[in-house]
Amino acid sequence: MGQLLIVVRKQEIEEHQKLAEEYGVGFEINDFYNPEILEDTEEMNRLVEFYQQIGLPEGSTMHGAFFDVVVFSYDPRIREISEFRMEQSMKIAVRLGVKGVVFHTNISPVLSGVEYDRRAIEMTVEFLECLLKRYPDTDIYLENMFDTDPDFLTAVSERLRIYDNYGICFDYAHASISPTPMQEWIDALAPYIRHIHINDNNLKRDQHLALGDGQIDWQRFMDYRRQYFDSCSVLIETTLPENQRRSLRYLEQNFEEMIQRRR
Repeated sequence: MGQLLIVVRKQEIEEHQKLAEEYGVGFEINDFYNPEILEDTEEMNRLVEFYQQIGLPEGSTMHGAFFDVVVFSYDPRIREISEFRMEQSMKIAVRLGVKGVVFHTNISPVLSGVEYDRRAIEMTVEFLECLLKRYPDTDIYLENMFDTDPDFLTAVSERLRIYDNYGICFDYAHASISPTPMQEWIDALAPYIRHIHINDNNLKRDQHLALGDGQIDWQRFMDYRRQYFDSCSVLIETTLPENQRRSLRYLEQNFEEMIQRRR
């Protein structure tokens, strides 16, 4: 079974480290998607050095820049900064030695149409191909964000599947609040899924609750996991350490196979 990860941020690092020691989980670093950090070179370098000094569990990942990142924008200035931020993320990932970096599709279902979809697919593929070739030793995971169905990710993944370092980050919670049945998401994306994000919600909004605090059917998720993506890494995407601990306890009580507690 694939590795279990938790979100980490510098300000709560001691609590995150305790959980890592207790439950044997890896980290997904969440400091570097913040544009204020990326814009402050000194602070960015301090953070990189901080994580280099404390060391990261094997198999750890990182969330890349995503705020207003649209590589298929009609505005050339927005495309320029979007590509710059994603390149920054990859350079940081190399310095940290993480396994992979998560980026969002950032498509807008409100704007979706033949021309918008075609442009978004073509330009996303074109830029990701550049990154995949430039950073062959670092995985790139593309995550469903505002996506209401799997069509965009399927189209992109069919083109990028030739790269060993490409895969989908399937955000199960995001898919849970979409109008598309979960089975359709799974059937379309399963061949490309390499990394998974989980948290709970009320099936209406993206709330990032602790597992068991919302309405998501986790038995159903486990059935999908066993059948389709057992070897994929899974991130518990709740930020506060107390919610991470509650999520880990929930898994331990209900799906013990997910936990590799260090006794």
